[in-house]
Amino acid sequence: MIQRLHNLYLTTVRIALTEQFQYKNTHQIPCLEKIVINRGVGDASQNAKLLESLSSELTVLAGQTPVVKRSKKAIAGFQIREDMPVGLSVTLRGERMYAFFDRLVNLALPRIRDFQGINPKSFDGHGNFNLGLDEQLMFPELSYDTIDQIRGMDIAIVTTSQSDQEGRALLKELGMPFREKAMN
Repeated sequence: MIQRLHNLYLTTVRIALTEQFQYKNTHQIPCLEKIVINRGVGDASQNAKLLESLSSELTVLAGQTPVVKRSKKAIAGFQIREDMPVGLSVTLRGERMYAFFDRLVNLALPRIRDFQGINPKSFDGHGNFNLGLDEQLMFPELSYDTIDQIRGMDIAIVTTSQSDQEGRALLKELGMPFREKAMN
């Protein structure tokens, strides 16, 4: 089944971007390529039960099982041994990507206390947007009772746009609530 946001992209966003940037070919029109959700596990690397809890939370949010990222070498200062779990990562594409983006923009971000909008300066120079969240409680799928510990996550929204201006226009058309005046 085609997601609501994907249908919006196909019917209105492509037309608006073509008019704004004067594309001559339909393959020049930027689109969402993938969304990558990363979580550092921190002290959960010693606790297998907490790691499983973080993994199940990410599974509920993303709709697919995360990959456990392991350390490549030992670092004594951080108390990390080789092949220890250090993070969880999920890459969303296709309809799951559009479903997650829709829930992020329309359900999760408005639930942040004193939400003023997303900082529009978080682009990487190639039209990709990075967003850091402090806690996972803003997602309605997760209840407060089931969460062991409040942890944040990093969300990278990868687009096919060539510049930050095109990427910002694409995300704004898809409903990303950017701040009007960029605050420091």
